[in-house]
Amino acid sequence: MFLRAKSRKKDGKLHHYFSVVESQRVRGGRVVQRHVLYLGEINSSQELAWRKSIEVLDEGGKGPRTLALFPEDHCEDVLPDESVVRLRMSQMRLERPRQWGGCWLALQLWRELDLDEFWSERLAPSRKGTRWSEVLLILVVYRLLSPGSEWRLHREWYGRSALADLLGMERVIDEHVLYECHDLLLEHKTALFDHLVGRWRDLFNVSFDILLYDLTSTYFEIDPPLDEQCKRQFGYSRDHRSDCVQVVIALIITPEGFPLAYEVLAGNTADNTTLRSFLAHIERQYGKARRIWLCDRGVPTEEVLQEMRISDPPVQYLVGTPKGRLTALVRALLEKPWVKAREDVRVKLLAQDRELYVFAESRDRIAKERGMRRRQLKWLWRRLQQLSTMQKLTRESLLMKLGAAQNKAPAAWRLMTVELPVQGTSFGFWLNRKKLREARRHEGRYLLRTNLTESDPAKLWEYYLRLVAVEEAFKTLKGDLAIRPIFHQRERRIEAHIFIAFLAYCLHVTLGHRLKNLAPGLTPRSVLEKFSAVQMIDVHVPTTDARELTLTRYTQPEPELKLLLQRLKFALPPQPPPKISAAQVASATPV
Repeated sequence: MFLRAKSRKKDGKLHHYFSVVESQRVRGGRVVQRHVLYLGEINSSQELAWRKSIEVLDEGGKGPRTLALFPEDHCEDVLPDESVVRLRMSQMRLERPRQWGGCWLALQLWRELDLDEFWSERLAPSRKGTRWSEVLLILVVYRLLSPGSEWRLHREWYGRSALADLLGMERVIDEHVLYECHDLLLEHKTALFDHLVGRWRDLFNVSFDILLYDLTSTYFEIDPPLDEQCKRQFGYSRDHRSDCVQVVIALIITPEGFPLAYEVLAGNTADNTTLRSFLAHIERQYGKARRIWLCDRGVPTEEVLQEMRISDPPVQYLVGTPKGRLTALVRALLEKPWVKAREDVRVKLLAQDRELYVFAESRDRIAKERGMRRRQLKWLWRRLQQLSTMQKLTRESLLMKLGAAQNKAPAAWRLMTVELPVQGTSFGFWLNRKKLREARRHEGRYLLRTNLTESDPAKLWEYYLRLVAVEEAFKTLKGDLAIRPIFHQRERRIEAHIFIAFLAYCLHVTLGHRLKNLAPGLTPRSVLEKFSAVQMIDVHVPTTDARELTLTRYTQPEPELKLLLQRLKFALPPQPPPKISAAQVASATPV
């Protein structure tokens, strides 16, 4: 194996992207290179560390050796002895292949965060012997590796995983136990937040001076509730499922993606009504401190921002501002000069009423938003032309098709003027050029406001870009961890489902932070897939005296996985000891 670099010129700069590749000889004597790991754009120290690891790994092979193999049941020259077991190798069986590597890695992350000790102190075993802390671990590992319903976990996934071997549990798990575990979790939510904050501070030296706050929603594919006080309500859906009831999830994380707290709110909760309670919640739990809050537009209100400014100590913020406010400041901003924040970003700074307004313009964002708007406009124009030429179309059908077109291209629809007659199906449409000019002026431009004393435009823009971490967290929850849709009926179990997904996200972000120091191209999902290739299997070998030797073994990792283990500083455990069972003998003889 070796490192291979590919160069790419982007934005006038030369970037080098690295991958680990392996040479293999194929038919005809040709040598091909197999891609092993994508590392992304790594620095010189990371490149040197990977090269040293590859060299150490390659030194393990001392060249080919010739071995003589003999069947173990041919022991004619061996004297009879009780310690001698004659095996019927021709009758050897391989049974129960199951996923081991991903389960083992998730268990390592669980223990690294000391969650095994945290939950064992709070979830005592039941009178029937149910170990609730390990049932919770099973639910979290399932959500991390192969998310789905509890029914699928009970019927399929648990039996195909090696969690029973790793935890010393039964090979089957009761479906009712999985649901009952949900009822025991929520009372420990605040204590869990405190525990995780301490662990991340110890492991990664994470600071919680900058907090990112945003909201998302997740929907249900069940009937709407009859109780009006239930949190399942219709509201603005970020998932484009306005036909389903939903709940809103408010999340606070650090710029590195480490979550500090979250809350489940009713599905019809307005964004601008949530920030005040979260400010008080963080202050009660972690005390007063100088923190910087980053929020998107639509979250803070004028009243809340005023409270943040006059609090003691002042709560600092950098928030997005609705573009409509830009109209009131455009004359004052025209007089200000442009300041270069980055290579493709320039800003204007305007101090007003103990605040600093930051008007930012990004060339890349202008190109992106302009391209999106053009694609929508082209599609909408063609669709309106098609509808205008349809002959056998009733007025009701025309209105439905126009509504569907508006729903598919809402941004482009706002730039069009559609004129419908009182009767008939003929209609006119044209481009509203005044609205188009206004849209072009707003594309790729942002208005931010802050009470920070920092006046460096590059620093302020860097702060605002960290809001991307919240979007990444929501993307992970809805993508890799499949938090949606929710099928639970009871509200307590609905919140517990989100709580379990939150725990799985904590493992995900912990693994991601460890990988970030190795190579930015390595993602938690790609590493989990690499580990999931390690299977556990039972080897059964009958003996000549009607007994059976059973060896439970996990498969040896591939070279790329050995490299990952070394870089992550993980060591695989020893193989489980063999067992010998007696089919017709009262007691088993250990090997």
